[in-house]
Amino acid sequence: MRLDRYLSNAGIGTRKEVKKLIKDGKVSVGDLIIKESDYQVTFNSKVHVLNKLINYKEYYYLLLNKPKGYISATEDNYHKVVLDLVEDYKKYHIAPVGRLDIDTTGVMLLTNHGSLAHSLLSPKSHVSKTYVAEVNHPLSKDLIGLFSTGVTLDDGYKCLPAQLKIIDNLHAELTIHEGKFHQVKRMFLTFGYEVINLERTKFDDLTCKGLSQGEYRELTDEEITHLLNHIK
Repeated sequence: MRLDRYLSNAGIGTRKEVKKLIKDGKVSVGDLIIKESDYQVTFNSKVHVLNKLINYKEYYYLLLNKPKGYISATEDNYHKVVLDLVEDYKKYHIAPVGRLDIDTTGVMLLTNHGSLAHSLLSPKSHVSKTYVAEVNHPLSKDLIGLFSTGVTLDDGYKCLPAQLKIIDNLHAELTIHEGKFHQVKRMFLTFGYEVINLERTKFDDLTCKGLSQGEYRELTDEEITHLLNHIK
């Protein structure tokens, strides 16, 4: 890997900024001052910037309990974005995996591991996502069977079979295996129900246990290993 890319990925600065550090002799690899941006290093190289050893990680994986009022993007001119909640990790070029509506809360994965994100979002992966929805009038038990056979949305798309559990008159838990635009809200709307509150409680095996809204943590090694099994 090029030295400038290594430093940029490690969050030291933009590619332009790290090139200047290298040119100015501020970067060493092992005991050597390196002034060439294309100098090749590995993940095991001992790289110092201003005599400080860089603790390099190629990929970062964050679990965020998303609150309302944030959109699932890296930047926006009009709304707060989820990256505003993880300021310390912005420099690692992380991005949300999939989207939650601005008024939807709950489990969100953020990472800079592009191939993993692609695999998790691929329709072929059928990654499960579980939501708790609050609707505007009492739920019919008939919905359990209707959701299990695949709901046809307003644009004619037929969803994969989904698992619905009725919690009480106005609350239900729904597990789906795809992620169409506003899918959960549109599935309920097909049968005349407006979703007035929506929380994603599970993404694959990830939950927000122990995290208040707006809080986040890095994934454990065990969680990362499990997710990596989705890469085809």
